[in-house]
Amino acid sequence: MGHLNTVENNKFFFQHYGLSQNDLERYLAAALSAGGDYADLYFEYLSSTSLSVDESMVKSASQGISAGCGVRVISGERTGYAYTDDLSSERILHAARTAALIASGPAKTPVVGFQEKPARSLYPITLPSVDAEITAKVELVMRADTAARAFDPRIKEVRASYSDELRNILIVGSDGTYAEDSQPLARMNVSCIAKTEGNSARGSSGGGGRVALDFFFGEKTPEFFAKEASRQAILQLDAREAPAGDMEVVLGPGWPGVLLHEAVGHGLEADFNRKQTSAFAGLVGKRVASEKCTVVDNGTMPWRRGSLNVDDEGQPTQSTTLIENGILKGYISDKLSARLMGIADTGNGRRESYEHIPMPRMTNTYMLPGDDNPEDIVRSVKHGIYAVNFGGGQVDITNGKFVFSASEAYLIEDGKITAPIKGATLIGNGPDVLTRVSMVGNDLQLDEGVGTCGKDGQAVPVGVGIPTIKVDRLTVGGTARKDPGGFMQ
Repeated sequence: MGHLNTVENNKFFFQHYGLSQNDLERYLAAALSAGGDYADLYFEYLSSTSLSVDESMVKSASQGISAGCGVRVISGERTGYAYTDDLSSERILHAARTAALIASGPAKTPVVGFQEKPARSLYPITLPSVDAEITAKVELVMRADTAARAFDPRIKEVRASYSDELRNILIVGSDGTYAEDSQPLARMNVSCIAKTEGNSARGSSGGGGRVALDFFFGEKTPEFFAKEASRQAILQLDAREAPAGDMEVVLGPGWPGVLLHEAVGHGLEADFNRKQTSAFAGLVGKRVASEKCTVVDNGTMPWRRGSLNVDDEGQPTQSTTLIENGILKGYISDKLSARLMGIADTGNGRRESYEHIPMPRMTNTYMLPGDDNPEDIVRSVKHGIYAVNFGGGQVDITNGKFVFSASEAYLIEDGKITAPIKGATLIGNGPDVLTRVSMVGNDLQLDEGVGTCGKDGQAVPVGVGIPTIKVDRLTVGGTARKDPGGFMQ
């Protein structure tokens, strides 16, 4: 096991916690002491900042640090998991033995030498925003508050928030996996309420990514997000009630890709398909969408919120084509699903923190652009709606049924975008809706960097995207239910 000697220099956990190669070997040996096919260790050190402004005052500000180690043991289909927030040898060994007993199986796999993969750098940052002065961050949210209030006198309430983090991770596995990463993340959000006599409306906007503080001094300033949130709120004041029934729907580019994420993405996660609980189970090689639809999950996009140099099992992320010209090509997987299903590991094993077990999760999921002009798409609709923004959504994995509330939408009448509407809810079936996509625009956009995806109680940052697309028939109407397990902005 001499491969680690070259990687102990200048490494976070080796420096800060005196971790050594021998320690890693001992912990993995303890994890496999009751048998098992595979074991891994996930070390995490997270520093974070969060602050918010309400009524033009800083209402909350916090900075925190957390550290811990999660130990996983896999034996067949059984998984044992234990974690500790104390990185002393005794506590990690205790967690390793606990996980071993939970998963205890007959086989015992020897620990093999660690192999460090060539490092990628999708988010090279000199000074992570978490290390920047808190006064600079307060100034950002105060600027957002000022800009939103100046937009229109009908903007009566403004809330602006900023959060950032720097997550240092180390993953070692009994199969020789060795990976480290230092993952920055920053996000700003502005929400406002506009009021007139007897009427009120909301708007929200935000953005960020795996970026430093200077990101918010470029094109996407606090004023940019404040004006966008204010514009949405003012627009909704005069919006009419949405029509109900089956009709043509045009989805605008960017954030409406959340519909793709919920309606299709979750159903293509390998664990649901291994357990045969997904509406897409057993459909690889079959047509599941219109031939105009090609959908990818891509964790390798620089600076994006959903991107990672390596996933939370130490596997390099990749771009995975899920649906190609309407044909289902495969699923997004983690190590366990890949082994049990006999498929490739796509580098999508993700977890919320060291307290959580990894599972197949999306990174940045989007539809590739087509050949249609967005103006032509709108012109082709006689009576329908144009949905530009969504508040979020949810899906039933087993049957693909989804529900979404549109936070910004318009009527399309005789090929023209006319009045803004409110209360529009899109209801449909994921496997079905993609077969009704008749036009795909040439204007692919990704969201601004605000997506957080929930699954089995775990939240992870993700990206979504879509070009302008036309769905020939979709049910509009009703009121969307709130579901904490769905997609959050």
